[in-house]
Amino acid sequence: MTITANETQTDQTSNVDLIPELAPYWQKLDFRDILSRPAAFVSISQSNSVYSPGGLLYHEGHDKRGSIPATIKVVEAARKKENFISFNWVGYSLFRDKYPQTEFDKLQFDYFTGEGEYTEEEKDWDISLVDDLRAMVQPGDNELFEKAHQTTFFGTDLPLEFSRKRVEVVVFAGIHLDWCIEGNVRNARDNGLLPIVIGDATGAAEREQEAETFRRINDYFAPVISAEQFVEWTN
Repeated sequence: MTITANETQTDQTSNVDLIPELAPYWQKLDFRDILSRPAAFVSISQSNSVYSPGGLLYHEGHDKRGSIPATIKVVEAARKKENFISFNWVGYSLFRDKYPQTEFDKLQFDYFTGEGEYTEEEKDWDISLVDDLRAMVQPGDNELFEKAHQTTFFGTDLPLEFSRKRVEVVVFAGIHLDWCIEGNVRNARDNGLLPIVIGDATGAAEREQEAETFRRINDYFAPVISAEQFVEWTN
């Protein structure tokens, strides 16, 4: 099942080289200690829409940019740690006709979907977790859909999940870096959590947008690290 979309893609590589040096205050952290506390992993919008031929956002080329291998590396390492007590796979749909919408929402998301007509089967396929990550899901994991504009902290069970399990640290991966990742990181901080972004497990619509977003997140909201650093500090 595919949806008509621009299937042209560029041969891009990992953005790990764009991850900035940790801000001076984050450099004072003991990441081995931080990552040994009660922790959650959150994947956002890692769906067919962005990774599979025919997806609405496949033209952005995320399947060539390394975020899936980096995400898998992080999940495999986190599964080995008893302190990672919450795994969450958050979907994001560009088809918002069944969501509460403002006039702004309707205009924006109709534009994103080209105001086309899609079957329910096509919509379900587009928003489904990509197969490589579907294989990583285990019983007890949470599968949610983000219904707010840029955060899972409104309209889902995620805050209650974190509260009841006494989660302190939240590790984020997914798409898009400068939309849902940044939005969720900001909300995590405001909810008293310690967010960490796995930079090479994320991506913006265009690679050129990533360096500035990494800098902004790293300077103001959360440490941005690589999947390799995560594995090292949880080993």
